[in-house]
Amino acid sequence: MGTDCLFCRIVAGEIPATIVRETATTLAFRDIDPKAPTHVLVIPKEHYADVVTLAEGDPGLAGELLGTAAVVAEEEGLTVDGFRLMFNTGPYGGQEVFHVHAHLLGGAPLGPMLCR
Repeated sequence: MGTDCLFCRIVAGEIPATIVRETATTLAFRDIDPKAPTHVLVIPKEHYADVVTLAEGDPGLAGELLGTAAVVAEEEGLTVDGFRLMFNTGPYGGQEVFHVHAHLLGGAPLGPMLCR
């Protein structure tokens, strides 16, 4: 991917991030505009635009992404009371950065899934 992808630039170390977990294929870092007491973004290091293209292009990597999210949830103490793991996909889904990323949210009651 070109240098215009924010998350690719974070992976490359060009933009700083507060990293909470890194594997050979994934990166988890704190969201700069958190929507919950714990808000971590979990991404594959390889660029895929969204969760659909990731699942179709590399199902194994999709599994690794979920595995990293589960480990981070445990390390952040979210597994007892629960958490939300969310992928925004496409404009209607609210996706703003077109590099697949899971939002790991928790640390307080999160309320309803959607605003009405």
